[in-house]
Amino acid sequence: MVEVSTLNTLIIPAYNESSNIGRVLQVVIGMRDDFQEVVVVDDGSTDQTSDVSLQYGARVIRLETNQGKGGAIAAGLRACGTPFLTLLDADLIGLRPDHLRLLAAPVLQGEAAMSMGIFSAGRKRTDWAQKVAPSITGQRVLRRELLETMPGLANARYGVDYALTAHAKRMKLPVAEVILHDLTQIMKEEKLGLTKGFAARLKMYWEIFRVMGK
Repeated sequence: MVEVSTLNTLIIPAYNESSNIGRVLQVVIGMRDDFQEVVVVDDGSTDQTSDVSLQYGARVIRLETNQGKGGAIAAGLRACGTPFLTLLDADLIGLRPDHLRLLAAPVLQGEAAMSMGIFSAGRKRTDWAQKVAPSITGQRVLRRELLETMPGLANARYGVDYALTAHAKRMKLPVAEVILHDLTQIMKEEKLGLTKGFAARLKMYWEIFRVMGK
């Protein structure tokens, strides 16, 4: 098993994830030898996301206003200096250290500029979504320069995942898809209720399609 390098910073963009982020931090904070730093970017949350993250020992960058996922990742990028970056969603269920090491291996071994984690055997709904659209997964390990050279990172909002995949393709850089067994995440409808969750999903898709059209 390949260990995640200490030249790697873990960045978790989070917006109102106080009920979920503890599950993720409980796993990654225990991997002190694997990451130089664990950075949570609180994207203008109105709940206790920052407080929970601090309790687990993460470094917290708090944005006063919501910048969207792309803006949060850009803030995390500015705050760290490592050559490799790991990006994780804050609402994962079933995360294990071996998921992160598997995800990092192709990049740290020089086989890929970016790896993308694809859920499998987690839950049917999230498995299906990632099989249909693997390019929008939020679980990635990548070389720093891929983010630094991506146009419009700070304004990409939820389109950032698709934009990263498209940017790597334009640059003709190798990208690895890594299957992450037994991993899933909370659906928006579960977080916010059916009506608000569906509205949030539509907004997310609109932000993705907006980036796809550029």
